[in-house]
Amino acid sequence: MSVQMNFRENVAVALQSIAGNRLRTSLTALIIAIGIMALVGILTAVDGVKKWTSDAFSSMGANSFTIRNRGTGIKFGGGRRKTYQSIRYEEADRFKKTFKIPALVSVNTNVSGGATVKFNDIKTNPNISVIGADENYLVTAGYKLGAGRSFSLSELQYGANVVIIGDELKTKLFKKLDPIDQVISIGANKFRVIGVLATKGSSAGMGGDKICIIPVFKAKQINTSKNPTFTIGVTASTATVLDATAGEATSLFRNIRRLPIGREDNFEMTRSDSIQQQLGDQMKFMTWGGMIISLITLLGASIGLMNIMLVSVTERTREIGVRKALGATPAVIRKQFLIEAIVICLIGCTVGIVLGIAGGNLVAMGISGSFVIPWTWMTLSIGLCSVIGLLSGFYPANKASKLDPVEALRYE
Repeated sequence: MSVQMNFRENVAVALQSIAGNRLRTSLTALIIAIGIMALVGILTAVDGVKKWTSDAFSSMGANSFTIRNRGTGIKFGGGRRKTYQSIRYEEADRFKKTFKIPALVSVNTNVSGGATVKFNDIKTNPNISVIGADENYLVTAGYKLGAGRSFSLSELQYGANVVIIGDELKTKLFKKLDPIDQVISIGANKFRVIGVLATKGSSAGMGGDKICIIPVFKAKQINTSKNPTFTIGVTASTATVLDATAGEATSLFRNIRRLPIGREDNFEMTRSDSIQQQLGDQMKFMTWGGMIISLITLLGASIGLMNIMLVSVTERTREIGVRKALGATPAVIRKQFLIEAIVICLIGCTVGIVLGIAGGNLVAMGISGSFVIPWTWMTLSIGLCSVIGLLSGFYPANKASKLDPVEALRYE
C-alpha cells in the first residue's frame, strides 16, 4: 500500500512540475510527437496500402496470371517499364482458342482511361476507364455482377453496342432509376446497359467502380489508338497447377509469335502473387525510411529532454533539499524525476499517435480506401517512448538523488 501511495505521490509531483514548466515541456513533447507521428503515420499508410493490395489480388486469386506487352512498372523510384511489340487481337484470340490446358482464358484491351459517360443531361467527369473484354473477363479480373447479366456469345461475336457499368456510374447517372436497358453515351458512341458491377472500391481491382466494360470486338472497332495492344488473362483450375499452366501458356504464345528457340520472350507474363510480392518489397523501403526518420527525430528529442531535466534539477535544488530533510531517500528522488521524464515522453507519444493515425489513414484512404488501426506500431511507440524517457531521465534523476541535503537547502 505504501509503495502504491509513494508511486501516486511521485506521479502527482511530476505532473505539478510539468504544469509549472509548460513551455519547455510542450516543446519537448512536440519534438517527441513529431517523431512518433512520422513513425506511426508512415507505417499506418504502408499498412493501409498492404491491406489494399492483399484484398485486390486475393480477389483475383493466387492462381491467375496475365500476358501483356509491357511490365507492371510497380515501383517507388526511377526506372522505366520494359515495353515489347503490341499483342494483336488475332494473336490473343488464337491463344484463347488453342490453349488446351483446363483454365479460364480472357482477352481484354484498354480503350480509354479518361472517358466521359453521359445519360440524358447527366455526365461524369472525364476519368472513366473503358475496357473491351470477353465473357471470361469478369472472373479473371475479380469482378462480380451486382445486377443484370454478362455478354452473350452473339454480342461478343458481332461487337454489339452493350455495356456493363461500374457501381459508381450507376449512382452518378441513374440515381434511383434502374440502369438496366437504359442507353448511355461513351464519347461519341451509344451503348445499352446490360449489367452493373458489384462495388469494389475506388482503387481495388485495377479500375474500381469508375469503369465501363464493352465487348472486346466492339472495342477493337472503336479504339482510336494506332497500335492497340490486348491483354490475355488466365486463371488456372487450382493454384497447384499454376506453374505448369504458366509454362504451357508461355510455350504456346511463343509459337503464336513465332519466336525461335534461344530467343527471349517478347511479351511479359505477370502472376498476381508476384505483383503482390513486388509491392511488398517496395513497401519495405518505405517502412525502413519511416523508422530511420523517426529514430533520428526521437534521438534529438531525447537529448532535448535530458537538457530540460537537468535544468529542472538545478531549478528545484532547494525543493530536493527540503524533500530529503523530510525523509525522502535517494531512490524516491530518483524515481520522481524518472517518472517525470517518462510522463513527458508519453504525452508527446499520445499526441504523435493520434496525428500519425490520422495522417497515415488520410494517405492510405486516398490511395486505397482502406482504414487501419496500427495496434502493433502504437504498442511499439508507447514502449519506445517509455525507454526514451527512462534513458533521458536517468542521468538528471541520478544527479538529483546524489545532492547533499544541507548544500541543497543553502542553494539560492
